[in-house]
Amino acid sequence: MEKIMVIGAAGQIGSELVSELRKIYGNGNVWATDIKTPSADIAESGPFQVLDVMDDKQLIHFVIRHKITQIYHLAAVLSGNAEKLPLQAWRINMDSLMNILEVARMVEDVKKVFWPSSIAVFGPTTPRTNTPQLTVMEPITVYGISKLAGERWCDYYYNKYGVDVRSVRYPGLISYKTEAGGGTTDYAVEIYYEAIQKGRYESFLKAGTTLPMLFMPDAIKAAIDLMEADRSKLTIHSSYNLGGFSTKPEDIAGEIKKHIPNFNISYDPDFRQQIAESWPQSVDDTIARMDWGYECTYDLTKMTEIMLSEIRKK
Repeated sequence: MEKIMVIGAAGQIGSELVSELRKIYGNGNVWATDIKTPSADIAESGPFQVLDVMDDKQLIHFVIRHKITQIYHLAAVLSGNAEKLPLQAWRINMDSLMNILEVARMVEDVKKVFWPSSIAVFGPTTPRTNTPQLTVMEPITVYGISKLAGERWCDYYYNKYGVDVRSVRYPGLISYKTEAGGGTTDYAVEIYYEAIQKGRYESFLKAGTTLPMLFMPDAIKAAIDLMEADRSKLTIHSSYNLGGFSTKPEDIAGEIKKHIPNFNISYDPDFRQQIAESWPQSVDDTIARMDWGYECTYDLTKMTEIMLSEIRKK
């Protein structure tokens, strides 16, 4: 019987991942943890505990006490917010991962760890179109630097200690359930909310800024599929490239206008423009598709219909 722990369960990925894992493994077998209380459906549908992943003693006691077998570690300071508090972001992002890797190394019950990396590991010297799995990686953000360092530590713990840690490089993630939380691709979430609430949106990225995106159901499925994959078939132990669909602010606006004809978009780029221009426009995820069957099932048109419908309900 798997006993699964999700760290960062109140966040954008965590809130939806917990729900999906509970459907698969049973509500009582999936612990949601965070430093803040998640939504009622997460807190009340299964076990929840306030837990600070930075507290290594509390963490290891929790894992041993509840006989945790899988850990999904999602807590992080995202790209936009990390630039405002670089040293704090580095400490949180790195120390939390090291605490998890050490727990996985020391506690025999823990068989697998999932930790998300990001396209932020790439930089302005990386090929921006169809970015390869193995390529130049010179990130220019604190978030990207911490994710790249984290990838190397994951690979190290796999090779040195046999820790089965699995990771994907997420592109921008779009969700209607949890609002944006300080990332460079957050415009692609905000635009839908403001289209419904205000009928207009001022983008912090300029027109023509192309970035790969992924609808949250595909992101959640990718994490679970990777964790359920046969270990012997996995060839990447740092982090797998994940592509989605590439889009620009005006592309999303165009799809919204099909449903809200009077919607208007304007542009006022901020510091996140430089970050976006250092990231890939498209990503080659061939190895993820070959090793464990990754696939992206939602495109911009299909996703927009769902986003607008669900946000209206909220």
